[in-house]
Amino acid sequence: MARDRSIFVCQQCGYRTIKWLGKCPDCGTWNSFAEERVKGRGVGDEVATTATSPVRLPEIKVEAGFRVSTNISELDRVLGGGVVPGGLILIGGDPGIGKSTLLLQALAGIVESSGSSGLYVSAEESLSQVKLRAERLGIDSSHILLLSETTIEDILRVIEDTKPGMVVIDSIQTIYCRELSSAPGTVGQVRECSARLMECAKGRNIPVFIIGHVTKEGSLAGPRVLEHIVDTVLYFEGDRSMAFRILRAVKNRFGSTNEIGIFEMTDRGLREVRNPSEIFLRQRQVSVPGTVTASTIEGTRPFLVEIQALVTPTTFGVPRRTSIGVDPQRVNLLIAVLEKIGGIQFGIADVYINVVGGLRLVETAVDLPVVVALVSSFREMAVDYSTLFFGEIGLSGEVRTVAQPEIRLKEAEKTGMKRVVLPEGNRERVEGRTGMEVIGVKSLTELLEVVFNG
Repeated sequence: MARDRSIFVCQQCGYRTIKWLGKCPDCGTWNSFAEERVKGRGVGDEVATTATSPVRLPEIKVEAGFRVSTNISELDRVLGGGVVPGGLILIGGDPGIGKSTLLLQALAGIVESSGSSGLYVSAEESLSQVKLRAERLGIDSSHILLLSETTIEDILRVIEDTKPGMVVIDSIQTIYCRELSSAPGTVGQVRECSARLMECAKGRNIPVFIIGHVTKEGSLAGPRVLEHIVDTVLYFEGDRSMAFRILRAVKNRFGSTNEIGIFEMTDRGLREVRNPSEIFLRQRQVSVPGTVTASTIEGTRPFLVEIQALVTPTTFGVPRRTSIGVDPQRVNLLIAVLEKIGGIQFGIADVYINVVGGLRLVETAVDLPVVVALVSSFREMAVDYSTLFFGEIGLSGEVRTVAQPEIRLKEAEKTGMKRVVLPEGNRERVEGRTGMEVIGVKSLTELLEVVFNG
């Protein structure tokens, strides 16, 4: 006779044990175990199995153009060219960032491009609320089906009956399985519901999008095992007080994780930003100290951004160092190099760095423009706004080469830049291939001499 039993599951990493522990031996988190009831199996119960046969590699056929477009080029770019049938895609982000809006627009795009129906499962909002959002976005397709349901069994039954071309689950933390006694959002519920959705996606060859919440620490709520179950993990980033949003892929079994998609939130929903350089530079001011134009690359996509620096005398005993959009530790490193090699003392000054537009830059090619912005603000000397800067700076003050200088200059020419200051090693590769004035520098001392006349 089957009998239920209790297990304890870590709410952080999903580690399972038959007894309660104060500290998880896997992830080291304290007081993270929660009790869950699981159904036992009797002695005479049999487990149904399905035998499968191996297939030779040359016999496997892959259809050309098997991806389905969402009619949102920025989303398709991050996904690797479109949605793969049978893929399970997890998208996370802060509350109110636009996850539901993006997937409702993507659902409408897939319905339009494929001609099939789409199912939007809302477990948090009522159908009337989803309808109001659709009206605001200008979506009124009879092929979009809305369902307000929180049990995974009923959701799978509806998918079986309607056979949609795409499914959106909003959100996985509010879906639960009747067979488990734990509350929705716990590790067991999230893992079980996600596993059943994965089985449905693979078995019926339909793409399933799952919306997940982000915790205060910036990670997806629920167990980390959820990210191992799905095929693709997307993060929707941005400040709700600003219009721009960035979509990144941190895991993608069907494409690259280096691409990003850029959107602008409007009263009609999310709008694609096809020319990010023009957007990020359209409000820059001319001849203002501390303002520099930099070039960065995300994946295969180059764009220009404005980096601002403010150096002001400190009123406290310890000067402040604030950096938004650039790694603060990297900024501290560059300040130390400026003090040691450049002879510029920041010890009595507060330093503030900001990347306009809310972008987060991790590429070392922004070292050179950050240094120029700092010196420009410190000396109150404006830098020519039509000059582009990029390059990496080492601890000994050398200027190191960066990757793909050709496409950086091609993007700069589109925005009307006239001059570029770059590493000497990159100058040899691009000289004669661009109409811009190209200036190569080998060291920090040479950089200061070229830009600020020593």
